[in-house]
Amino acid sequence: MHTFPRLLLAALLAFGAVGVFAQQDAPSGEPDVTIREEDDKTIEEYRVNGFLYAIKVTPKFGKPYFLVRADGNDANFVRSDEPTMRIPAWKIFEW
Repeated sequence: MHTFPRLLLAALLAFGAVGVFAQQDAPSGEPDVTIREEDDKTIEEYRVNGFLYAIKVTPKFGKPYFLVRADGNDANFVRSDEPTMRIPAWKIFEW
């Protein structure tokens, strides 16, 4: 007879913990786009969970182009339409 109340209490605690984890913000698949105007161009920054991964630059005169990450550095972006080869460089270990 004493096992039923213990099982009931364990089940309530387990479902309560699941409810707390379900309320946390889940990562979204949709990018956050920040648009800003500069002198002669429009800049759109694409972010997922705060991570800046691409920039679209639309000049007033000329074709728009994208800047994408060349490696893991924040300031190292290259044009996506240039014929240079981008080699994937993932950080596996760090000391």
